[in-house]
Amino acid sequence: QMKKAKEHKALLEALQKGDEVVTGGGLVGRITKVSEGYVNVEIAEGTEVVVQKPAVALVLPKGTIKSL
Repeated sequence: QMKKAKEHKALLEALQKGDEVVTGGGLVGRITKVSEGYVNVEIAEGTEVVVQKPAVALVLPKGTIKSL
């Protein structure tokens, strides 16, 4: 359990603009802005949502969104 927590913390610290992510709620999108506790995620063209960093569940490989 502690190992998973460390891995998730490292994932959150490595977030950057352009990463494709899945949130805990199941939203898939691309990060457009990273601030201290929040990230802006574009879920559709022209539609952005602001989520807390811990809500990011995983980072997808580049190009995944286009293949969905």
